[in-house]
Amino acid sequence: MSGKDVSYNDEDQTLKMYLRGRPIILAAPSDVAETYDINAVGPEPSKKLELEWVYGYRGKDCRSNLYVLPTGELVYFVAAVAVLHNVEENTQRHYVGHTDDIKSLTVHPNNVLIATGQCAGHDKSTASPHVRIWDSGTLETKVILEDNFTNSVCCLSFSKADDGSLLVTVDDSNDHVISIWNWEKNHKITATKCSTETIVAAEFHPADDKVIVTCGKSHVGFWKFDDDSLSRKMGIFGGNEKPKFVNCVGFLGTGEVVTGDSNGNVIVWGVGTNTIAKFIGNVHDGSIFCICVLKDGRVITGGGKDACLKYFDSDMEKTDEEAKIEGNFGGIRTIAEDNECKLFIGTTRNCILHGPTEFKPLVIGHSDELWALAADPKSGQFVTAAQDKYVRVWSSDAKEMVLSKELEDQAQSAAYNPESTEIAVGCVNGKWLVLNAENLDIIAEFTDGEEPIQVIQYAPNGNMVAIGSRDNYVYIYERSDDSTYNKLGKCVGESGSSGHSSYITHVDWSADNQYIRTNSGDYELLYWNAETRKQETRSSSMRDVEWATNTCTITFNTVGIWPPDADGTDINACDRSHNSELLASVDDFGKVNLYPYPVMQPQALHSSYGGHSSHVTNVAFLHDDSKAITTGGKDTAILQWNVV
Repeated sequence: MSGKDVSYNDEDQTLKMYLRGRPIILAAPSDVAETYDINAVGPEPSKKLELEWVYGYRGKDCRSNLYVLPTGELVYFVAAVAVLHNVEENTQRHYVGHTDDIKSLTVHPNNVLIATGQCAGHDKSTASPHVRIWDSGTLETKVILEDNFTNSVCCLSFSKADDGSLLVTVDDSNDHVISIWNWEKNHKITATKCSTETIVAAEFHPADDKVIVTCGKSHVGFWKFDDDSLSRKMGIFGGNEKPKFVNCVGFLGTGEVVTGDSNGNVIVWGVGTNTIAKFIGNVHDGSIFCICVLKDGRVITGGGKDACLKYFDSDMEKTDEEAKIEGNFGGIRTIAEDNECKLFIGTTRNCILHGPTEFKPLVIGHSDELWALAADPKSGQFVTAAQDKYVRVWSSDAKEMVLSKELEDQAQSAAYNPESTEIAVGCVNGKWLVLNAENLDIIAEFTDGEEPIQVIQYAPNGNMVAIGSRDNYVYIYERSDDSTYNKLGKCVGESGSSGHSSYITHVDWSADNQYIRTNSGDYELLYWNAETRKQETRSSSMRDVEWATNTCTITFNTVGIWPPDADGTDINACDRSHNSELLASVDDFGKVNLYPYPVMQPQALHSSYGGHSSHVTNVAFLHDDSKAITTGGKDTAILQWNVV
């Protein structure tokens, strides 16, 4: 925050800052008020964050993004992280060169180099769409291809027949421009418009680096790359019904091309032609999302709607073998085979399953916007809840999900009680639930208003809980030892108003359980007496209250987390470590920021970490401060950081 935006009044011992032109008055604590120097620069943090683990996978809206390397590592992506996941050893390595959502991935024929393409970010100057080619052994970036890609790079494929000297890219512009690169020289050889409709795949033919096949909405295209230029013939469906989408493409040992479409049909295209050699109808109920040609020549198709695997022999004759993905994992998005003929399946609900026949979850993710996060106060576990209606409890030590429950409603917020026996979950419709932390059984259910419950916070002694709603009110409940909850009422300002003129964003309790402070969507900081539920209108009288937590982003001790010219919505959440030495904040620019606590200087040094895309929604230190957890909103990723 620049000096002109903030000032300190020595007489009142208050700091004034502005967010979106709105003045905010913050009373300095007595122990710093006399000597406070607004121009001093806050020190650097003594600790750093190291990305340890990424929970989740992006299968909801991306394809061809799961491969098995000869090392046995899986490579896939979620948010802005490419994950190298060693299944045997349960370890991960991470490529974090990207600045926003990765949308495409391909592996070089040497099985060492990886190409990943990303979308445009929140800040176009730092996150333009581009391709990064990197070494999966060293994680070193080899080449960055930047050339006026529009929106995102949605398809990637290395040539196979010439040892991978070429790379084909398709961007997500209106014309879906297809480009051929001599990637080692960072030279674009040619580019042409592909289609005004969606393109979902572009693949070099494995036996002929002069042939590229594209597919997407209402089309399959057979491209010839000759004399540094591209020409195309469209696939002719003849008397067969033209599908709305051709979703996937594979290549048989014979050189024939095989496609799967939205009608559930499999089509084999003659070698070197754009005509149908074999039509196999109604293989799946609904769309076929992937075709996997196995090492032994057999072919598997994966259904996006029916979640079935169907097997064909190497002559594309259907066999009796089939399998179905059981449970709530979604449809089949992509299939990969390892050296031991085991299969890995990426699903449309952001999970990865594995097994030869019975498919068990290896990676589990949320599949809709994620805001709710809370750390278990007594162990290394934490809870998340999302708009996919799932509550999930995770073990940071085992790096896996340990409990899961599907709710009736989309979730927005979560909290543990101090004894870690209960988890409260706020939903988007004004309902909030109390769950048994051991098994996620519902103990109690309440409704306060009809708007989302934005935040839930238990008092330090566990005897009260504050419920912050999007209806601008804070509701206070009393909790007795037998886990019964009794509504005391809602906090009211002067003349019976809600006090806040916008929705509640954050709540902190005082260490003595007497007061709460709240932030709102229009950048207010208000104080309340928890017992009377009346507003404490003299904020200066609250300057020396000790707070059990610091999740409110607008306080004297967090003034330095706001960037210059902040508009108030930039910082989504913050959390103070339990030892009060660090503060972590998360923002709309995909960043996790670490500061020494308190952050009371407008100019505060800090370290920033990427990995999420666009808005990062929440952050929490685990009970012993050894790790921090962050959640992405639309990227649905959960990132686990070591504090070192």
